[in-house]
Amino acid sequence: MVVSCTRGWCARFMDRHQSALNFALLVVGYILYLLIGAGIFSAIELPYEQELRRELREAQQDFLSNNPCVSEARLEELLARALEASNYGVSVLGNDTNRNWDFVSSLFFTSTVLTTTGYGHSVPLSDEGKAFCIFYSIFGIPVTLFFLTVVVQRIMAVVTRRPVSYFHRRWAMSKSKLAAIHATCLALIIALLFLIIPAWIFVSLESDWDFLESLYFCFISLTTIGLGDYVPGETHSKEAIPHPTLYRLAITIYLLLGLVFVLVVLETCCELPQMKRLSHRFYQENVKELDSETTNIINSDHLSETSDHVTNHLPVIPSVSEQAASLQRDNKSTPYSAISVSPTVDNKLR
Repeated sequence: MVVSCTRGWCARFMDRHQSALNFALLVVGYILYLLIGAGIFSAIELPYEQELRRELREAQQDFLSNNPCVSEARLEELLARALEASNYGVSVLGNDTNRNWDFVSSLFFTSTVLTTTGYGHSVPLSDEGKAFCIFYSIFGIPVTLFFLTVVVQRIMAVVTRRPVSYFHRRWAMSKSKLAAIHATCLALIIALLFLIIPAWIFVSLESDWDFLESLYFCFISLTTIGLGDYVPGETHSKEAIPHPTLYRLAITIYLLLGLVFVLVVLETCCELPQMKRLSHRFYQENVKELDSETTNIINSDHLSETSDHVTNHLPVIPSVSEQAASLQRDNKSTPYSAISVSPTVDNKLR
């Protein structure tokens, strides 16, 4: 008796707080995902970090032994100054050729700031520049988000909504299945155009990059992670990149276009009926109602699958207007003729 009551209470509790329990499981799963990722990165990268520290210590000791006139303190001071300058985008290597604040480089910097990519390879050096960066970003980032939203919606009307509607009418396929197939194909095409092909191009232009490093840069940049460990155009060889200004301008255009189409893919996936149904499992009860668009999509999917079967078994009943038109056509097709009366009948009537 007690066990049955407990089971009934648990079932009622689960039904009443289903969305809250789903949300709690989502939070726990996300925290576990963070912890698992941290453990994997630590296991992979920690040995490389220790090896690099050992190599740097050996190189420092070798330099001091070969140059006894240089003290360890002076060497530490020089290295600290060089690292500080490197953090501000000024490198000791090739210091007379690289310019971080000409117009095209500044344009590249503003694009990374407004899109929140932020490589960190070039940062404002002066207090005036830091203050202007804050002011510029306060207004620029919301405007950029609004601009990207408008552009993405206009592109989606062409590359997502129209193709799905067209093939839905032409093939009579379920719109939810068709949308999933379309999203998969669109993601593969965008990955080919903005990840794979640019990675091969960067391999030929950046002498120090292999394909994995180029692909890594493209992915980190287009997802606005922007770690800054790989920045194109930072090579110190003029033979590798004869026109660095045009090269940096082309990279700026590529990053903006790539970001737009990555957002198109993400928005297309978010508008899938399957994703909307999944996301509503984690909403609160008072906002768990489906919006009209999702409801129409779901209802049309179910109705489209059964409409053909139902219409084949139901009789076709013409409307009132169709019946009236049919009667009118019948009256016009049979002209009026007077009724002939025989002489006998006429005599009887008289």
